[in-house]
Amino acid sequence: MEISTIIGLILGIVSLILGMFLKGAPIHSLISNPAAFVIIFVGTAATLFMAFPMAELKKFPILLKMTFVKQKMITKAELITLFTEWATITRREGLLALEAKVEEIDDDFLRGGMRMIIDGNDQEFVQDVLTEDIAATEERHKVGALIFSQAGMYAPTLGVLGAVVGLIAALSDMSDIAKLSHAISGAFIATIFGIFTGYVLWHPISNKLKRLSKKEMEIRLMMVEGLLSIQSGVSTIAIQQKLAVFLTPAERAEILEKGAGEGEQKE
Repeated sequence: MEISTIIGLILGIVSLILGMFLKGAPIHSLISNPAAFVIIFVGTAATLFMAFPMAELKKFPILLKMTFVKQKMITKAELITLFTEWATITRREGLLALEAKVEEIDDDFLRGGMRMIIDGNDQEFVQDVLTEDIAATEERHKVGALIFSQAGMYAPTLGVLGAVVGLIAALSDMSDIAKLSHAISGAFIATIFGIFTGYVLWHPISNKLKRLSKKEMEIRLMMVEGLLSIQSGVSTIAIQQKLAVFLTPAERAEILEKGAGEGEQKE
């Protein structure tokens, strides 16, 4: 599980309930107002159906799952180790020796790139194909994040709509003051749901999808650089130095130190 999403969701719910408790607001009103649920959740769904084609909305459950289930992705350090190994094989046995490694690659993007360089495609062609693939993937990811950011924009406004509808219902009968005050307080439950879902759920989920996409694109850019370096026949140290720019200073120092240590052992 993606623990940060779980922690954020729990803290958000706890902060709302605890805040209402400390302010003396009736907590049971959160679940005793079905109209608020309908206006906010069904209304938000309606706006998304109006704003996006069905082909894009079908991905909503998958995108939501991505924020709760940690994605299996090769780390940058593991990628550098992998390319260092491949560079060593290439310099000793030639590029065709990597053909036996192709089926061991789990990542479709990396596997496709490896096949292209083994097949002897021009380096410029390989780079163009892979960078266009990255651009297309990034664009798809932007659409996914946009769905949630739009939901986050619509939900608070629908909360205001829900409050107005509740006030209309409350003011339609002012004969009982006690009943009127209860109805007015209930009218703002939709506003609470709208603001909560917009700024605690939808906007943060959109941001998390953007961060996950950025991380994946960085990994893919590393793959492109590594594949082109292997195709050029550069040394293992050169590949480590080239790919280390994608790491933090601490990670970079550790990788380069490890590479230097292995080089000394081989000598």
